[in-house]
Amino acid sequence: MSCRATQLSSILRTCAASSLLRQGNQAHAQAITHGLLPHPTLETDIVLFYARCSLLHLAHQVFDQMPHRTMHSYNILFSSYAQNHLFGSSLSLLHPFIASSLLPDRFTFPSLLKSCAGIGDVSLGMAFHCWVIHLGFDRYVIVQSSVLDMYAKCGLVNEAIKVFESTPEKDSVVWNSMISGLARSGRAVEALGLFRRLHWEGVETDLRAIPSILNVCGREGDLVSGKAVHGKVIRWLMDNSDLAVGNSLIDMYSKCGNLGYSKKVFLSMHEQNVVTWSTLIACYGVHGKGKESLIVYEEMLSQGVKPNCVTFTSILSSCSHSGLLDEGRRVFESMSRAHGVNPTVEHYACMVDLLGRAGNIEDALELISRMPMEPSASVWGALLSACAVHRNVNVGEISAQRLFELESGNSSNYVALCGIYDAVGQWDSVAELRSRMRNLGMVKTPGCSWIAVKGRVHAFYQGDIYHPLTRRMLEVFDGLIQEMATSEGDCG
Repeated sequence: MSCRATQLSSILRTCAASSLLRQGNQAHAQAITHGLLPHPTLETDIVLFYARCSLLHLAHQVFDQMPHRTMHSYNILFSSYAQNHLFGSSLSLLHPFIASSLLPDRFTFPSLLKSCAGIGDVSLGMAFHCWVIHLGFDRYVIVQSSVLDMYAKCGLVNEAIKVFESTPEKDSVVWNSMISGLARSGRAVEALGLFRRLHWEGVETDLRAIPSILNVCGREGDLVSGKAVHGKVIRWLMDNSDLAVGNSLIDMYSKCGNLGYSKKVFLSMHEQNVVTWSTLIACYGVHGKGKESLIVYEEMLSQGVKPNCVTFTSILSSCSHSGLLDEGRRVFESMSRAHGVNPTVEHYACMVDLLGRAGNIEDALELISRMPMEPSASVWGALLSACAVHRNVNVGEISAQRLFELESGNSSNYVALCGIYDAVGQWDSVAELRSRMRNLGMVKTPGCSWIAVKGRVHAFYQGDIYHPLTRRMLEVFDGLIQEMATSEGDCG
């Protein structure tokens, strides 16, 4: 490699590290002017420079013109496409890569496995796993972590557990991937158990698993575990200085029914971003405190925080749950006019729900007709729910028909329409619709409640009498009813 080429390579790497676009372009131009191309090392550095500057189309153009592509140049594109969530583009390089007869290294597989997880191609991911084992790269923690993450995100949690247990040296990334995978798949007890095991084994925590664990606690309503995790966070950070963790704590306490703690965490945070404000707005809304949500929203605006799509979904949903029709309309109209945010399908669904709950069924239907995009199932579902509440047969039939087309296998839409017919006494329509459901093989999903007792989740389904403690629970329930009846008599 000539002295000039070496110098330009060094300049390109510096420009890549600092995203210095103008200087990097000049170095590329000099390489062409001085006739230094083609040159594998120099061309690879040019690919790296454009990729790091997020100009992937230019990086790929240079790559396509390389007569002799290096393994490093492939890895740059594999990684850059995966990091930018262009998973299909990353995997499209596989055919030329295999044809090149180059051997992958330990830097190749994490990007490819991430792309498989991104598009949900578990078959290709399993093929890469076999390749990893064949080449002996399973001894590298970063590769094993990527394999584990791919299985977890593709829903094969048991396979992910096997990879986790077979990894001899687990770093915090491996632990976090496994905990997050269990949390995402709804295996809350196992996720919490693994989180405790992490600390028993003295592994240093980098906080990335904390939001997943807090989400599990919130979803399960496990306030005791949530508080225990919060205690560990305080010991590690001495305050709520991590934004992602702080936001997750606000959400967890709200889902566990403790809105006061959510507000305390919010006030204790040294920094609040738009996610923090949006989360608190949503928390008040879920608890039916729409006016408080609006106060937080106005305070957010006064602090100069720019609302985003999620913020508007939260505030519109809050207005809907609290019946604040005029306020919701005002917020919806201000989205594009005052804040430059164009309403999405989710925002229209919130407005349809808001209008429907208030009994303005025809206005909701008219809003749907004016939508600039195709109404989704969530929009028609909100309208159908409103029709069920207000016993509007005509619009209910329109909504249900659209839902039958969009969600052909969803039995709840048929059940909702049956409920409308039943409420207005159209028994023939009820019988006809139930017959149609039987012909389609549809079964109504039973209602379900659950409670966590001593780390074990107990689920109770409507009409289910097979729980081992059913007799004992019914006895206690009967006793409570008698005690309440007695108390009412004494008060009378």
